[in-house]
Amino acid sequence: MTTEEMQKRIEKEFADRFGGEANVYASAGRINLIGEHTDYNGGFVFPGAIDKVIMAAIRPNGMEKVRVFSIDIDEYVEFGLGEADAPKESWARYIFGICREIQKRGGDVKGFDTVFAGNVPLGAGLSSSAALESCYAFALNDLFNGNKIDKFELAKIGQSTEHNYCGVNCGIMDQFASVFGRKGHLMRLDCRSLEHEYFPFNPEDYSLVLVDSRVKHELKDSPYNKRRESCERVAKKLGIETLRDADMDDLNRIKSDITAEDYLRAKYVIGEKERVLAVCDALNAGDYETVGKKMYETHEGLSKDYEVSCVELDFLNDVAKELGVTGSRIMGGGFGGCTINLLRNDLHDKFVKEVTARFNEKYGHEPMIYDVVISDGARLVKEAPKA
Repeated sequence: MTTEEMQKRIEKEFADRFGGEANVYASAGRINLIGEHTDYNGGFVFPGAIDKVIMAAIRPNGMEKVRVFSIDIDEYVEFGLGEADAPKESWARYIFGICREIQKRGGDVKGFDTVFAGNVPLGAGLSSSAALESCYAFALNDLFNGNKIDKFELAKIGQSTEHNYCGVNCGIMDQFASVFGRKGHLMRLDCRSLEHEYFPFNPEDYSLVLVDSRVKHELKDSPYNKRRESCERVAKKLGIETLRDADMDDLNRIKSDITAEDYLRAKYVIGEKERVLAVCDALNAGDYETVGKKMYETHEGLSKDYEVSCVELDFLNDVAKELGVTGSRIMGGGFGGCTINLLRNDLHDKFVKEVTARFNEKYGHEPMIYDVVISDGARLVKEAPKA
């Protein structure tokens, strides 16, 4: 469903259920071009909002309750605005959590009617939940608070909703990208200081394509925690807070004092910090070939040093390299999910056809292919006529 088709469907559903018109808001899913497993090491991430969104029609209803219909799930839910009013439906808790987190910060939220839908692919690591949170945080700030809550606080409201109402102890990157996204730009977010900077990403001759393996490996231990602990041990040995402040000379100096596994984990993280900065320079110069080279280096590091890849993702990366794709790597935590691919437009159709056929032949199912364009984040799409 295109964004335009989705908007028409949402507005019709709203009129049928609640009568009349409403403001329409949207917020985006996100990709992360480079900078993986760097957030908890005080490093940089490099996300951008994409042209896949969660969209909602929202109108105050003069009551002390929220009435919400999800088109995608085909469910209607009502809930009050007190802490004891949390809905049992997990999808509705995202919206309830946004209301509560705004209130906890002294913001105003009154009852409203809303209908929403999305075209952010689920399970592909594109952060549909952050898009949902950011859409409602932006909308409630606009409708009830005169846009007085700053954008960073909106991102933190989404993050706190995940922590306090959805049971996910996430970082800030997804909500940040969804709120701050700017068409034709990626953002370098410093995960330590939370400072950010925009970099141009509007390549005329290149496209971004996600290849979703539709594989997610069940893991017997907690690999994320283990890798985090490795990084923390090395940082402690170096006498620094995080690996953000280390370079390869520092790491090699203590190589004999740490395990081989901890050495490899830290080697990846330190290398990734340098790769993100190199990509910033390359984008400023319009040098997409260097961007692609760094993406391949990141995949190699994630696969061999950090060991968060899997055979399916390595296969997708190998096929991309063989076909002449400019850059390709795992996107996200690993052990399944997507690769993100930067490729010349004249290679697009051949790549999609070949990678789909070859993956299907080897693993017995086709991957999902998503073309993405770097777009705006949270925004007002349409203002309803004043009564």
